[in-house]
Amino acid sequence: MKKCIFITVFAAAFIQTGFAQESDPSRGIKFTGFIKNDIFFDTRQSTASNGLREGHFYLYPDNVLSDPEGNDINANPSLHFLSIQSRIRGDIAGPDAFGAKTSGAIEAEFFGTSEADINGFRLRHAYVKLDWSKTTLLSGQFWHPMFITESFPGTISFNTGAPFTPFSRNPQVRLTRMLGKAGLTLTAYGQRDFTSPGPDGNSNKYLRNSCIPGIDLQVKIPAGDIVTAWLGFDYKKLRPELRTEMNFETREAIGSIAAFTNVKIKTTPVNISMMAVYAQNASDLMMIGGYAVSSITLLDLHKTYTNLNTGTVWIDAATNGKNTSFGFFAGYSKNFGASDLIEGAVYGRGANIDHLLRISPRLNITAGKLSFAGEIEHTTAAYGTRQDDGRVIGTSKVSNLRILLSTIYRF
Repeated sequence: MKKCIFITVFAAAFIQTGFAQESDPSRGIKFTGFIKNDIFFDTRQSTASNGLREGHFYLYPDNVLSDPEGNDINANPSLHFLSIQSRIRGDIAGPDAFGAKTSGAIEAEFFGTSEADINGFRLRHAYVKLDWSKTTLLSGQFWHPMFITESFPGTISFNTGAPFTPFSRNPQVRLTRMLGKAGLTLTAYGQRDFTSPGPDGNSNKYLRNSCIPGIDLQVKIPAGDIVTAWLGFDYKKLRPELRTEMNFETREAIGSIAAFTNVKIKTTPVNISMMAVYAQNASDLMMIGGYAVSSITLLDLHKTYTNLNTGTVWIDAATNGKNTSFGFFAGYSKNFGASDLIEGAVYGRGANIDHLLRISPRLNITAGKLSFAGEIEHTTAAYGTRQDDGRVIGTSKVSNLRILLSTIYRF
């Protein structure tokens, strides 16, 4: 029923704005999007926790799972076809308001909101923007501010460089002020599809119950026409429980910080993007990490928490050929352990992984609106034994080679 309503609204908007554009071409809605079919072969298994939507959003390979004869069950390959990344977008232009130019966008795809909802029509972006020349206000759902839309991995894979780059879309209010050629941006955000884990599973209620939105502050610094840099700081606070297991109220919360820098080098033959991130409790950004219980009182089972700390670096390079382009992505992620000793449950992703490494070359051939693309993605995970300080020792490496072929038709 929800799908029918959404499609009906889109159709009605299309018809209505079609007449509006005849009288005023500067106003209305313009629809774009693409149809994408992915065929991918993996040399190793990945469970839902190590990838999303039947492995379409790939993160890293599964650890060794031995049978009674010592055979690694997860060393079996798989092959899959999926078109769930196909999407539609409407870019909206409207009349001025409050002295600002107004615009908006709504975008959806068939990725679903959970494994059970695969093929489901879900919201990606929905926002309105007001532009006063040097000041811009965005309100709605958009990329997390740590995902720099002008400088991100151009992979063919839907993971877009995750878990090495922050990847999330969040309801937010974002204010940007231009200071000459530089820009300063302050964002307050919530959580929706990309949420933090906790005692009751993944949910945005832990952020909601803290009564403090996520806060992000960043500056954009252009250096001529070739190099642009971004520097940023991010903070969020979670309240995992309202009451203990003994039914006592608890107000214990955990605050987490992240800092990053991103650099883009743009030239005629090739574009290069690089990023370094240090993050606490980064599992809601599709990175490894999270938080854990650091102490539990005997009387009322009151808990305190500690962050799991993660560092990542990545580089992406791509040629600017009109019909044929080559690209290369490489990323490395490191588990730096916990801020305090762990004495209870761990909430997060990859707590038994010391580091991750990915190397991924790609080729894209385009004719008009149609593209055929291929990518080879080699991802290695170093699994081991987690210590009380959150660090992982005694590691052994497992790797997956993904061969991805995509057909993309844009409209």
